[in-house]
Amino acid sequence: MELTWDEQRRAFTEAALWFERISGLAREQWQKPGLGEWDIRALVGHTSRALLTVETYLEQPATSIEVTSAAEYFRAARTADAAAVAARGHEAGRALGSDPAATVAELTARVIPLLESRDGTELITTIFGGMQLCDYLPTRTFELTVHTTDLCVALGVIAEVPDSAAVQALAIVSDLAISGGLAGPLLLAATGRASYPAGFSVL
Repeated sequence: MELTWDEQRRAFTEAALWFERISGLAREQWQKPGLGEWDIRALVGHTSRALLTVETYLEQPATSIEVTSAAEYFRAARTADAAAVAARGHEAGRALGSDPAATVAELTARVIPLLESRDGTELITTIFGGMQLCDYLPTRTFELTVHTTDLCVALGVIAEVPDSAAVQALAIVSDLAISGGLAGPLLLAATGRASYPAGFSVL
């Protein structure tokens, strides 16, 4: 599914504001289990990197394109060291300081406006190579959306995903399922015809 740049920005903005709102519900629960080895602080810290990397990469222009889509970005991410990713989550959690929710709010207020003067054609340097901003931003919306859903589970609240963010995230899920030969199992499970195989993931 191809979204316009304005639709992509809207999806990112709504995902970021949803993340901010749910983070604000954590209050004194930062040390409770979050996801895997992460507590809620580390989960929020990891998720906040979806905002920070937009800010960072906008300051790192690229001269060529190595990664051509959000799905290709996530395929490249399969090679990432899981232990290193986990460690960065803990580090990002500590960096949130004494008031993690306030830090997240500051981040959203700082990062969202950075996109207002962009048209999506900008070339940025990501961890996996040069990308157009319009191809990279959906990966950040996906991360914000999926991990805010994780945060809702950890906090015991209903995950009411914003529509625009859901459209963007599910489009990436669809792309990954198709390119990975997993469309059949995904469709069968999503329509109640079968259960997901053990360990099923499009990532």
